[in-house]
Amino acid sequence: MKMNPLGQSGLQVSELCLGTMTFGNQTSPAEAFRQIDRALEAGINFIDTAEMYPVNPVRAETLGRTEEIIGDWNAASGRRGEWILATKHSGEGSFARDGAPISSKTIRETVEAGLKRLKTDYIDLYQFHWPNRGSYMFRKNWSYDPAQSGWTRAQVIADMEDCLGALQDEVKRGTIRAFGLSNESAWGTQMWLEAAERVGGPRVASIQNEYSLLCRLADTDLAEMMIYEDVGLLPFSPLGAGFLTGKYQGGAIPEGSRMSLNEGMGGRKTDRVFAAVDAYLKVARDFDIDPSHMALAWSARRSFVASSIFGATTFEQLEHLLGAVDVTLSEELLAALDEAHKAHPMPY
Repeated sequence: MKMNPLGQSGLQVSELCLGTMTFGNQTSPAEAFRQIDRALEAGINFIDTAEMYPVNPVRAETLGRTEEIIGDWNAASGRRGEWILATKHSGEGSFARDGAPISSKTIRETVEAGLKRLKTDYIDLYQFHWPNRGSYMFRKNWSYDPAQSGWTRAQVIADMEDCLGALQDEVKRGTIRAFGLSNESAWGTQMWLEAAERVGGPRVASIQNEYSLLCRLADTDLAEMMIYEDVGLLPFSPLGAGFLTGKYQGGAIPEGSRMSLNEGMGGRKTDRVFAAVDAYLKVARDFDIDPSHMALAWSARRSFVASSIFGATTFEQLEHLLGAVDVTLSEELLAALDEAHKAHPMPY
């Protein structure tokens, strides 16, 4: 398993990261334990969760359940130290804290609650799940207008500086080791980096944004910022929420799949996505490669990616996806993927 630096944090993470958003809903605690054990055996040392998990659907009554399952594994196994553990602080509008935005007032209590659920003394990577001011993510790139966000530049900067002070307090206490963002933009990340230099506080180590063959927003100026500022991308949904496996082609909706629970797939199910998937499936056939392995390996080995976050509802799915580690992507295959992308850009 290839290891990569996580920004300038000093942490080394495996090129694949175990995502856990189904733990406690689609994936039972016992099955989750099996997945954690198997991922560790396969050389994965990075696991990602969030206080709002599980999802599909997100419910107030299940808030924190995924962290609790991981915490139970930590307590039962005694192997907490073998994982780089990442979690997230939910933003404005979530079920947590009555929808309060992230601020210096919420960070300490949220960290403490997470530590208790995770049954650990520290969190390796503490991430803000989405910006207080709004975001282009989750298909909002088609309509988000920062001029209509209600935030001025001065307010955004003051908000960041306020949070950085509270985060630095947690670093000093030893409760968090590194800080990351999620669903963030190039400008937003740059402002966080500059604020940390100006007022102190942990430097941004990573950005967790959606990124796959079907969603390549990060390829433009975000990628350049990450390369030159030494910030790693942590792609989520590298399999395009399952579309890139091909399992939804021809109108299929497998029982227990995400589409069976969320018909619109969070805005990803469009008339154009199936044609795009067909193009990528053809590349996989032409090069005699499993499409899931191709998509996962592609996302993990982009120049600005630190680790690609994949999830599996079942143990069998996890076992299959681990095969991506041994895949080699030739220059000819990569060129074919780029041609497919040019023909089917941003299908959702």
